[in-house]
Amino acid sequence: MLQQILHDMYIDPELLAELNDVQKHILFYKMREEQLRRWREREAWEALAQEEGLRPPKAKRASDKHIQWLLGADGEVWVWIMGEGPGDKPYEEISEELIAERARLQAQREAEELWRQKEAEITKKFRDALANEKARILAEKWKVEMEDRKAAKVLEERIHEEFKRKEEEERKRGEEQIRLQEEQRAKELYWTLKQAQLHCHASEKEEREWEEQLRRSKAADEERSRRAQRARDEYRRHSLRAIQKGTVAGLSSMFRELGQSHEREAPGPGPPQPLPVRVRWRPLRPVSRDVIVRWFKEEQLPRRAGFERSTKSIAPWFHGIISRENAEDLLENMTEGAFLVRVSEKIWGYTLSYRLQKGFKHFLVDASGDFYSFLGVDPNRHATLTDLIDFHKVSIPPRGAAQRGCGL
Repeated sequence: MLQQILHDMYIDPELLAELNDVQKHILFYKMREEQLRRWREREAWEALAQEEGLRPPKAKRASDKHIQWLLGADGEVWVWIMGEGPGDKPYEEISEELIAERARLQAQREAEELWRQKEAEITKKFRDALANEKARILAEKWKVEMEDRKAAKVLEERIHEEFKRKEEEERKRGEEQIRLQEEQRAKELYWTLKQAQLHCHASEKEEREWEEQLRRSKAADEERSRRAQRARDEYRRHSLRAIQKGTVAGLSSMFRELGQSHEREAPGPGPPQPLPVRVRWRPLRPVSRDVIVRWFKEEQLPRRAGFERSTKSIAPWFHGIISRENAEDLLENMTEGAFLVRVSEKIWGYTLSYRLQKGFKHFLVDASGDFYSFLGVDPNRHATLTDLIDFHKVSIPPRGAAQRGCGL
């Protein structure tokens, strides 16, 4: 489906609205790459055609701009000489006026400069005079105050002695209060340290147990990470091997042969096997619900889409053809990481609806070819829908990947 969008350089607005932000960015980036590739191909073809003489080089268009001269009564170009035309002033008069105007402007600028200097002198003169007058007034006031200063000094000494006495008394009371508080605090600290010493041995034991538990937890996490990596590599190897061999029909025949050999060894009803699928031509997107139902019955049921692996049971995460609103209602009371898969009504494929901590996310799964993959996000291709789901359930997922199904 992605190839069809790049071929037409167009995506339906409703389909575009179904994509999340990451899918939109990747899709626009690929469309821009396709535009550049087509432009470079066209430029290379035109250059090659010109070199081989198949197409003449592009000729530059002649400019339609021109100049038209004003003609006089005699048919010649009209010319006007300043001072000689009717109503013009003589050249000497025009020159005198220009000189007079220039002299006036120069005199005006010089007068403004002189006035700024004069104004600065006047301001400085009166500022100095005002400062001298203030100094004289302060000197006279100081003489008057000197006579009263002696009497004020005697009063000040008496007040100072009184305050010094009160300060000494307040200091003694403060020292006594601090001493009592110090004794009380020493007792409190003694009992605190005593209790800490009693609990020290128990705390050391708990810390050793906690470190041992942390070591075991880290070892278990590393083991789970190694198992997840091996599982991812195994699923990727199986998916790539199935796609390289051909269509899902190749896998179906292989499964049938395995089933027949198993029946020869141990008779009994075996698990249902996928049937060969013949992909028909179809439009870019579904046009009605009936068309989607027919597509699912004719092409997806033979490929066992939505079934548990090697069983006849429908997978708990598969919910058929339901709307986006119904999917969000089903996931509303689920915990973060829950998901379900539904048949998409926008593309030939499915939609994985995922529960976030706050809200939901919806990822389109392209099933228009002989493989299953997330549209524009995940480069991995899977032979069956169950392979795609199991691959992303096994891997250690980032925020937004599949974790556990919604078996509602």
